Amino acid sequence: MIAIHAEGLTKQYRIEARREKYATLRDTLVNTMSAPIKRLRAHSNGAHDNVVYALKDVSFEVKHGEVLGIIGRNGAGKSTLLKILSSITEPTAGYVDVYGRVGSLLEVGTGFHPELSGRENIYLNGAILGMRRAEIDRKFDEIVAFSEIEPFIETPVKHYSSGMYMRLAFAVAAHLEPEILIVDEVLAVGDAAFQQKCLGKMDDVAQKGRTVLFVSHNMTAMQTLCQRVMLLEKGRVVEDGDATTVIQRYLQSDARQGEMIFDDETVRTGGKTARFTAIRLMDEEGRPVSSVPMGKGLIVEMQFMSERRLSSPNFSVRLHSPLIGDIAAWRTQETHGAMPPVHSGGTVSLHIDDLNLMPGMYYLTLSLSDGNEQLDFIDTAVGFEITPWPIYSTGKLPSARRSIIFTRCSWQPAYT
Repeated sequence: MIAIHAEGLTKQYRIEARREKYATLRDTLVNTMSAPIKRLRAHSNGAHDNVVYALKDVSFEVKHGEVLGIIGRNGAGKSTLLKILSSITEPTAGYVDVYGRVGSLLEVGTGFHPELSGRENIYLNGAILGMRRAEIDRKFDEIVAFSEIEPFIETPVKHYSSGMYMRLAFAVAAHLEPEILIVDEVLAVGDAAFQQKCLGKMDDVAQKGRTVLFVSHNMTAMQTLCQRVMLLEKGRVVEDGDATTVIQRYLQSDARQGEMIFDDETVRTGGKTARFTAIRLMDEEGRPVSSVPMGKGLIVEMQFMSERRLSSPNFSVRLHSPLIGDIAAWRTQETHGAMPPVHSGGTVSLHIDDLNLMPGMYYLTLSLSDGNEQLDFIDTAVGFEITPWPIYSTGKLPSARRSIIFTRCSWQPAYT
């Protein structure tokens, strides 16, 4: 049974190249008279520079009870798509059929009235979602308990923090039992415990057979909640399929792999008197690589320069993953001890003996300091891929769904 069917969805916006000065009555009359001619000339000349497409020819179906994740860079069209599905905006072309009552949480406090109390907004938002008062009465205590704002339920929501807003808004949308729940990046606000609580609730909604559309930059949450993910790029669907496969493609396309040269355009903190100039990844034989088999070693070679003498240089490399978070960090002051003073620059290499990580994309962040003074910091400086490798004698690979790392081991049966 189909819950959502979208066909050829296109949304375009017209933008102004510059802000016009205030016009006189004469200017307004002249512009009005000449506008049809200007539009005709622009059309005949193919001038469409002031038109941008948020979505372009997007088609897909979502089955009843399915959890669909939607990912992509900022500006890919994710939020525009959800606004069309929620009937907040109309498509320029194409159509969408939605079969079921929709509950949307597209931004913190959507549909809330700031002058009303939390209690009154629960009933207001419930009515907007098409709920009867008896149904809201039945769910009221559960909503308040989930939101954890019971002491402030009679307070006007204009006095709420953004976290309180989000807690109540999510609680209403998730508990009033819509057939289709649309959620856009609500996990960007709130503490880790409440974010996990939201994930659990969305999973509970899905387990009850309702449909969920989930947009987030949190790849861990995306992979945990969704079995199917759709990737948008520049308003188009470029891949739609298994969550793990699509997420890995997204991370690979977004990665700077193998070798990077750092220049004035590099996004960094510091870098004025001392800075990294390049990084290169190599295998255990010293050959440049952008991927490493499971369990193999990696050499990280960093080039740097300094305009002053560094008496106590300290180099740091941090390993992390969008799906896992921070994994490891190597700092010379801890792993090597005192480094020789730096006069003008040079090269420093980090040799990692074993990368006992599951297959996927990983990133390195670089830091350079002199004593306690940080001089340069480049977040996500370079990316690389861990590829599958038969690490056990059976030739089988451990399940990525059950582990983050692996260790070599042996079993010794002693049966009687």
